[in-house]
Amino acid sequence: MGGCSACSIQFAKPEEKQEFSRFPTKTGRRSLSRSISQSSTDSYSSAASYTDSSDDETSPREKGQVNSKGNSDFCVKNIKQAEFGRREIDIAEQDMSALMSLRKRAQSEKPLAGAKVVGCTHITAQTAVLVETLVALGAQCRWTACNIYSTQNEVAAALAELGVAVFAWKGESEDDFWWCIDRCVNMEGWQPNMILDDGGDLTHWIYKKYPSVFKKARGIVEESVTGVHRLYQLSKAGKLCVPAMNVNDSVTKQKFDNLYCCRESILDGLKRTTDIMFGGKQVVVCGYGEVGKGCCTALKALGAVVYVTEIDPICALQACMDGFRVMKLNEVIRQVDMVITCTGNKNVVTREQLDNMKNGCIVCNMGHSNTEIDVASLRTPELTWERVRSQVDHIIWPDGKRIVLLAEGRLLNLSCSTVPSFVLSITATTQALALIELYNAPEGRYKQDVYLLPKKMDEYVASLHLLNFDAHLTELTDEQAKYMGLNKNGPFKPNYYRY
Repeated sequence: MGGCSACSIQFAKPEEKQEFSRFPTKTGRRSLSRSISQSSTDSYSSAASYTDSSDDETSPREKGQVNSKGNSDFCVKNIKQAEFGRREIDIAEQDMSALMSLRKRAQSEKPLAGAKVVGCTHITAQTAVLVETLVALGAQCRWTACNIYSTQNEVAAALAELGVAVFAWKGESEDDFWWCIDRCVNMEGWQPNMILDDGGDLTHWIYKKYPSVFKKARGIVEESVTGVHRLYQLSKAGKLCVPAMNVNDSVTKQKFDNLYCCRESILDGLKRTTDIMFGGKQVVVCGYGEVGKGCCTALKALGAVVYVTEIDPICALQACMDGFRVMKLNEVIRQVDMVITCTGNKNVVTREQLDNMKNGCIVCNMGHSNTEIDVASLRTPELTWERVRSQVDHIIWPDGKRIVLLAEGRLLNLSCSTVPSFVLSITATTQALALIELYNAPEGRYKQDVYLLPKKMDEYVASLHLLNFDAHLTELTDEQAKYMGLNKNGPFKPNYYRY
């Protein structure tokens, strides 16, 4: 998640903090006893999300709302925002032509007729295009958010107005988060037979509370590193009850959503929240997977001095060949202006390292989960939290030093900005095809294990998006196809090929 910093002043020497420290350190600051996420319940954010003029802090759980059809099976911030959400969705559709093409081609066949899909993803205009596509293909959908800060309230309202049972709003508490998931799954007379997850929380909740759901479920589709890791753990332990499709490691998701999307959205999120100028800034990026590669490329292009931390020698060598210094975090933590995590791991940035950061250091996360930065260790009486903007907190030490924490350590780009609709079209099309494949697969094709999307489907998703660029593929001759041992229509690469 992301946030804003009202002040991005950096200090090289302790004595240079004096002028900055003249500002009051106690008066007018949020005390630790107040809810740290209180400001985040506002519908308005740096992501340009529509909000009405009222400052209604009433929990959506306490409101009785109905849509224009009299349906009340939803829980959103304000159903009256539906019209504005519809405009957001219409805009997203314009740059998601491939997903719209899939909807148009398959709508008459209804390949998801009878499917009851429960979904837990970021609820944005782009996700809404996916949900409406699934509905158009015959599915019944119930939806909730995988992140407490990334929901666009007006989009959730538009889905509720359409008739989708959606339970989500921006700024949920942890209790709200699990309540929303439970309301999606626990519906009398309705039981899901397909699961679309982003992060694994929905799957975890069903295993924990409603394991009988898996008796009728046909499969799970998961799109995040974190969620896929959880699925492989279940499979290894022999506890995976249904087939699961690993969308995260499909080529179209890995290369485009993880790399190209993050290459653009990292800058967007940081600019909206901190107004920082990147030229000359020292930045350390923890992790050089596809997300890390995208972040590093973007930051380097704007003149930042970028360091990389890595555990994998192959990724570390790639970073070196791309012109980045590979260091241990402790070697650079005192000098960098910004720390960005994107590993999918936990405790990548510890309290000791947070203590050693320079005054004004910006700290944020580009991984799915909020476990990478040890934010919990900052919620102690000796530290003061000061909310500066939506999704931006100053954490102030007793000596006056402060760091700028964005989105409380949650996913920066979807919490503090937006992501390109075109890239999300690639991911959403992949998710839709994975659902169709698992739902319609004959018995026995997929066992209780984790699978990658078939290569042919990956290529199909890519081909649908080439139309946006007026790209013209070269076709193999019969002689060439025979020489290479390929089908002229693909797949063109073996499964072990690394793009």
